[in-house]
Amino acid sequence: MSGYKLDIAFWSYDRVRPLIDGTVAISGVEASYHTSRIVPEIFEKMIRHRAYDVSELGMTYFLRTFDFDDAPFLAIPVFPNRCFRHSSIYVNTASGIRRPQDLAGKTIGELALYGHDSGVVPKGILSDDYGLTPDKCRWIIGGLDFPMKPIDFVPQPHPGNVEVSWAEEGVDLGELLDRGEIDALISADIPQCMLNKSPNVRQLFEDFQTVEREYYRRTGIFPIMHTVVVRKELAAEHPEIVKAVYQGFCDAKNAALHQYKFGMTFNNMAVMVPWLTKLIDEDRALLGEDWWPYGVKANYKAVDAFLRYHFEQGLSKRRLTCEEIFVPYLLDA
Repeated sequence: MSGYKLDIAFWSYDRVRPLIDGTVAISGVEASYHTSRIVPEIFEKMIRHRAYDVSELGMTYFLRTFDFDDAPFLAIPVFPNRCFRHSSIYVNTASGIRRPQDLAGKTIGELALYGHDSGVVPKGILSDDYGLTPDKCRWIIGGLDFPMKPIDFVPQPHPGNVEVSWAEEGVDLGELLDRGEIDALISADIPQCMLNKSPNVRQLFEDFQTVEREYYRRTGIFPIMHTVVVRKELAAEHPEIVKAVYQGFCDAKNAALHQYKFGMTFNNMAVMVPWLTKLIDEDRALLGEDWWPYGVKANYKAVDAFLRYHFEQGLSKRRLTCEEIFVPYLLDA
């Protein structure tokens, strides 16, 4: 193998595995692929140490780097992690919370950061659709039962009119929710009390799949959590390499899509998930044949919504645009 050497980091998703196993190659590139136990460890290595040439970054982690004196990265319009997030809001059953508006005046836990990727989106939805802005709640930031170091490698702003505190290291927000010491929790990760089916905890939107599908029909937004970034100097000096990297990610994702579609012929018997074929069919009917699109055009509304939420929630100093954050020559992708 010969080509331009790149270190590329991401978590081990099905949509990137064709790159890892060599099913898909990036033209003109000799790639070394890296991953980690949990994805924030990749973010830290990229932001703190510039450990990679190309790396997955959470959207909020990436956007916060625009407040550095010299923003070091631009995004390639690849979105390895996206998720509908009405399902990420958990409440204590004794809290009196029955509808989103009941969160007003309550204490809400949030995983890792004030404004982690999976917190920005539900807060934006709560504000847009239910009139519940973050200043109407109290926030406590901390961890869950899964071991994770505190996030200390990006700026952590919050508006002066929003009450935010930080739990001590080792405190499990899920346990606080289960005991009723906080009223609600917004988290990318499911708390153990929920997995254990504690009677004290439920999701705010119990029929979340119906709510999330209706949200997509109404808005056309499939929320984005993470993107892929490239060092700014690499983007400027080697556009042909960056275009090839983008195409490689697209080819890998398309290979994964093909496997799911082809697997429908055999009722997806290679995967231990009953009714998976029917779910894929339902998702294609709602989201389209390419239900996990890359490129700026196909994702403009979703990205722009995240940028707006990030600014409205006091996490960006100014309202960023898609045209600013993506590699310029991939804006038409």
